[in-house]
Amino acid sequence: MAAIDLSPLSIRRSPARRGAQLFAGLALYGASMAMLTRARLGLDPWDVLNDGLTKLTGLTFGTISAVVAVFVLLLWIPLRQRPGIGTVANIAVIAVAVDAVRAVLPDQHVLVWQILMLIGGVVLNAVATAVYVGTRLGPGPRDGLMTGLHARTGWSVRLVRTGIEVLVLAAGWLLGGSVGVGTVLYALSIGPLTQALLPLVTWRTGPDEQEQH
Repeated sequence: MAAIDLSPLSIRRSPARRGAQLFAGLALYGASMAMLTRARLGLDPWDVLNDGLTKLTGLTFGTISAVVAVFVLLLWIPLRQRPGIGTVANIAVIAVAVDAVRAVLPDQHVLVWQILMLIGGVVLNAVATAVYVGTRLGPGPRDGLMTGLHARTGWSVRLVRTGIEVLVLAAGWLLGGSVGVGTVLYALSIGPLTQALLPLVTWRTGPDEQEQH
């Protein structure tokens, strides 16, 4: 499969449609995170890391999340990644969406509903990731690490994303973060799902450029 060009694309190209796609993707991403937390079957790998660091340092979950995000942004430098409007929007929109959905979505305690919530959250997370990254308006800190490694190494999105999730999960688990069956499902499936969906929603340039008028 040919590599997908995920490098930043000027905001001047179809700004209204790409902006709408960006904010829709980020809102869905926040909703998917809320679903995963309410399923109560295990945190996603990054939140396992955050949970482990919280236990280790005594800092709040939010503070640790911010520190990790800054550290990940520093990893962009050798990968020659540049932040964009999507990078900034990632922080604000997702935070609002998570809180809004969690406010109306209760914790699940019946196993069948937990499983459905978990699977739905993982699938929606992959859809949301592809939708907002595909705008090429600048990925969030974590997804920028994924796209940067993809661009610099030529490795597939599936391989890069899965590798990152597994490494982060291992670090979080060693630090005492909360792990469950949902954690394993997310780590192993998010990469393949995202790679399969990206070609459907990524904005392109050249002869085969998406025409969205």
